[in-house]
Amino acid sequence: MKTTVRDIELRDKRVLLRADFNVPLKDGKVADDTRIRKTLPTLRYLREQGARTIICSHLGRPKGRVVETLRLDPVADRLSDYLGTTVIKVDHTIDGEVTDQVENLQSGGVLMLENTRFHPGEEENDKEFARKLASLADFFVNDAFGASHRAHASTEGVAHYLPAVAGLLMMQEIQVLEKILQEPKRPFAAIFGGAKVSDKIEVVHRLLDILDLLLIGGGMANTFLKAKGVEIGKSMVEDRQLETAGKILKEAGDRISLPVDARVAEEFDNRANRKTVGIESVPKGWHIMDIGPKTLALFKDKLDSARMVVWNGPLGVSEMDAFTRGTMAIAEVVANLDAVTVVGGGDSAAAVAGAGVADKMSHVSTGGGAFLDFLGGKELPGIAALDDK
Repeated sequence: MKTTVRDIELRDKRVLLRADFNVPLKDGKVADDTRIRKTLPTLRYLREQGARTIICSHLGRPKGRVVETLRLDPVADRLSDYLGTTVIKVDHTIDGEVTDQVENLQSGGVLMLENTRFHPGEEENDKEFARKLASLADFFVNDAFGASHRAHASTEGVAHYLPAVAGLLMMQEIQVLEKILQEPKRPFAAIFGGAKVSDKIEVVHRLLDILDLLLIGGGMANTFLKAKGVEIGKSMVEDRQLETAGKILKEAGDRISLPVDARVAEEFDNRANRKTVGIESVPKGWHIMDIGPKTLALFKDKLDSARMVVWNGPLGVSEMDAFTRGTMAIAEVVANLDAVTVVGGGDSAAAVAGAGVADKMSHVSTGGGAFLDFLGGKELPGIAALDDK
């Protein structure tokens, strides 16, 4: 069990809060503030306890240089609205201006540093950069579950220089995922989609020991279908994973379900000719783009008895409007189950939000890679670095 923000005395203390505010922007505004809202309980607790909060976060992939469109000002503006106070935004992560602003920060005040990935030391987990970040505060609070599978300066490095504890969102994520692994309700089902088998091999292997049902769609289903000898046309496939897919099929036996029909397109294009075919009848040269109605009916029937469901990855080419039908339909199915339902991954989270059913899920994780790594049994550096109780 990790020490949490509730276990430390915060009044007038300087707290470096690592948040995950890697949010989508459109026309200089925050387009989806889910990750901001998820961190509000921790931020409000810090303010109520009289802490002087210094927020750091990354945004996008600037690769160690300043990218004007990836500044955190829009995030600070949105956060100010939610907190009902001005979040002071500085244009650097470490320098004299930052130090002066920290010194002037009042009890209950909130300061936001600039995008940590503007500094080359962030992704390199540079000790000197981590030390300078840590020098701003008395405590480090990590609430960025979605970034904790990376050993970066602001997620792992600073924890070597400060007492380091988990935020409220971080603890919620850990507790939900630990319960899945340690106390699954049965029947326990997992739905996996997305493009690649390789991204999810470890978590599938780990969960096979405890799963009752495994439903696979999306691009990764193509590799399993080909491993079974099914003709998949020009569909995306990972040939290097065929042997592994075959082993999983054998190990899972009748617990695994693959698509029985599909929406296919003549070209990998939103406007291409398309039709629905049985999975054994994919035309040569065509692409599997989404699950078909028979697959949806099969998956719904399988899920009806489930009492716990984990879902990661879209079941079709989610970036193309014409091929989101299966994913959105599964979101509705999962939302209406009498079960513990846990959704992880950006595309899956976007699907449940787009379908208007996010509030009906038991838990929508803020992590994608971190979500999979945790369930796959990997140690997350940003969590491992936190102090144990």
